[in-house]
Amino acid sequence: MAKTAQHPVLVIMGVSGSGKSTVAGLLAGRLGWDFAEGDDLHPPSNVAKMQAGRPLTDEDRWPWLECIAEWIRQHTASGTPGVVTCSALKKRYRDVLRSEGVVFVFLDGSKDRITDRLASRHGHFMPPALLESQFEALEAPTEDENAITLNVSSAPSDEAQEIIDRLRLDVARP
Repeated sequence: MAKTAQHPVLVIMGVSGSGKSTVAGLLAGRLGWDFAEGDDLHPPSNVAKMQAGRPLTDEDRWPWLECIAEWIRQHTASGTPGVVTCSALKKRYRDVLRSEGVVFVFLDGSKDRITDRLASRHGHFMPPALLESQFEALEAPTEDENAITLNVSSAPSDEAQEIIDRLRLDVARP
């Protein structure tokens, strides 16, 4: 089980189409925590490259990961809990984001399940054709990382509740 700080930052991770944005938004709302959509932090050049159907390289990702890491640092330094989305596909990417109080939540699912979810998504810059490259790059979190793995077989609201329950988080009171 992952260690949970009093005011953690949750990094909701997984391949495109795993439900990161939906689950993270539900979590942030239920918990009353700050929320950042990692995709919004991509530089325009990364978005253009993905829209053109070209996978990002590590060189493309480093400035984006640093931007997310800075958001995390601001929150952990101030003791402000938060939820941020980031594919964080490789351990070395998570190493950039990792710090005291950060918990990775890996939304894991089969290619078929994720492909179905991705096909039903509209208006996103990430084309379904790049999903294969994401699965090829994926390195699931290991036992030495502060992470939990959640199978994406339920409704996003149920997945958000499972994260709350597994990490024993306090839901915000209206």
